[in-house]
Amino acid sequence: MTGKCDSYTGYNLWMRLTRLRYQAVRLRRKGLSYGEIRKKLHIPKSTLSAWLRYIPLSEEDKSRLYNARIRAMVSGPNCNRARRLLEIDSIVQGAGKEISHPISRDAHLLLGAALYWAEGSKSGAISITNSDPVLIAFMVRWFSDIFLVSPKGFKAWLNIYSQQNDAHLKRFWSSITGIPVSRFGKSFIKPRSKGIKKNNLYYGTIKIRIPKSTDNKHRIFGWLQGALREYHSEYVVAQRKWIQLRTVERPANLDYS
Repeated sequence: MTGKCDSYTGYNLWMRLTRLRYQAVRLRRKGLSYGEIRKKLHIPKSTLSAWLRYIPLSEEDKSRLYNARIRAMVSGPNCNRARRLLEIDSIVQGAGKEISHPISRDAHLLLGAALYWAEGSKSGAISITNSDPVLIAFMVRWFSDIFLVSPKGFKAWLNIYSQQNDAHLKRFWSSITGIPVSRFGKSFIKPRSKGIKKNNLYYGTIKIRIPKSTDNKHRIFGWLQGALREYHSEYVVAQRKWIQLRTVERPANLDYS
C-alpha cells in the first residue's frame, strides 16, 4: 500500500510541475518578466530560468520590460539596489557572449578539473558536494565523458532540511543527474533551527561519489599540476625558503588567551 501511495504522490507532483511549467511558458509568451511570473505562480527564479531561457520575446515585450526595469531603477526606496542588479545582469550577459561554443576539449577538461579542485574530495574515491543543480549536472556529465563511467554506477546522498520531502528531492536529483533513486543512500536531515535562514537551499545539497575511482582522482590532480606547472615551480622555490613554517610544535588554532 505504501508503494502505491508513493507512486500516486509522485505522479501528482509530476502533474503539478507540468501544469506550472505550462502556465509559466504561457505567461512568458505573453511578455511577462520572470519577476511577474514568479509573483503569480510562486516559483523560484532559478527554476523559471531553466524552464524559460529558450522562450523568445518580441521586440515590443523586450522594450516594455526594459522600460519597466528603468522605472524601478530610478524610483522607490530600492532604486540603488535595482540599478546595481541591472548593472550586474548586463555584465553577466556580456561576459557570457565572450565564450565561444563548442568549448575545446582542453578547455572542457580543465574546466571540470578546476571545479573538482575547488569542490571535490581530496581523499578517497572521486566525490563532489554542492547545492547548484547546474554544477552537479555538468560534473556528472564530465565524469561520464572523461572517464567513460555511467551515472547508473554512481552513489549519491542528500543533505536536506527536516521540512523538505526526501523522496521528492531524490527524484529531482535523479532526473538532473541520471543516478537511479535506488543508488541514493540515507539522507542527512538537518535539525530544525529557531533562527531565520535567508539563503534556503530549495533542493538541498547533494554528494555524488564514483566507487573505485581513486586512480582517476589522481589523474585530475595530475592534469591540474600540468596546467599550473609554472606556478607550481614558483611555489616550490618559495616553499624551500619558508620550509620552517611546516614544522609547528603546537596546533596553530589554539586560543592562548
